[in-house]
Amino acid sequence: MIDKLNRKIDYLRISVTDRCNLRCVYCMPEEGVENIPHEEILSYDEIIRICKCVANLGIKKVKITGGEPLIRKDIVSLIRDIKKIEGIEQVTITTNGVLLYDMAQDLVEAGIDAVNVSLDTLDREKFLKITRRDKYENISKAIDKLINLGVRVKINCLAIKEHNLDEIVKIAQYSKYNNVDVRFIELMPIGYGKNYTGISNETILDLLEKEYGLFEKISEKRGNGPAVYYRNKDFKGCIGFISAISHEFCETCNRVRLTANGFLKLCLHYNKGIDLKEPMRSNISDEELEHMIYHAIKNKPLGHNFYHDSNIKNIENKNMVQIGG
Repeated sequence: MIDKLNRKIDYLRISVTDRCNLRCVYCMPEEGVENIPHEEILSYDEIIRICKCVANLGIKKVKITGGEPLIRKDIVSLIRDIKKIEGIEQVTITTNGVLLYDMAQDLVEAGIDAVNVSLDTLDREKFLKITRRDKYENISKAIDKLINLGVRVKINCLAIKEHNLDEIVKIAQYSKYNNVDVRFIELMPIGYGKNYTGISNETILDLLEKEYGLFEKISEKRGNGPAVYYRNKDFKGCIGFISAISHEFCETCNRVRLTANGFLKLCLHYNKGIDLKEPMRSNISDEELEHMIYHAIKNKPLGHNFYHDSNIKNIENKNMVQIGG
């Protein structure tokens, strides 16, 4: 559908849980965060109902997120059911990869179109320091398995000066030797992320070009989101940058988010949106639900205001794990 700013909104990110099996230092404290009670989490039937409504409104692409989505029971069946909805053309998932190895084949058989794996380091000890869990080998094996299965894989690396500046070049090698896109994601000043320092696109590109030679920007569309991609003649995959702060893409934003407890979130920076869970549980009709969603998306904000968030109202104060990535 088209919002009031003439943007085509065709992408819904669905958080199926706020729980996670890692404790990344930029995301949450070591003891974790208070989780939403299970009865307040949307059921799969409720998620499917919303997906059918948004498909009628022109949403064509769905991303399953968390928390960590693979920890939710029967997640593969949800993916299979969303794939069957008329109008939904792609279903993808973003995962930390801890449980991915054992579930990879089932995801492929369910029809998953692509898998994004979050990976900030290739060093086991550093991984333990960042995530507070010794699970690096799980993720490394899972990525290799997905590649062997022929699944479209993207690696999402959160670029943080304090953690992985010295590994940028090594992480990029996934893209050099495999048909895998490595995307470097700019740190956003949300929750515990405010305690760390991001690495600019320019710094990363400079490091890569010193090691591998020239990278040329391409116009090819390689996904559903706002990443800007570069190609090197010796690489099988591409290098991408997702930079919501320094290279703002709000004017072309095509997405909305559904939180695990049923809040349709229109912009990552604001707590504004609309609750869909309570109306559904109060027996609202499908027509009324679709009407609510339509008017909410129609009034999606122009963009974030991270530069001046101390001076404006309705700022999101939740951590990313509570919002959905």
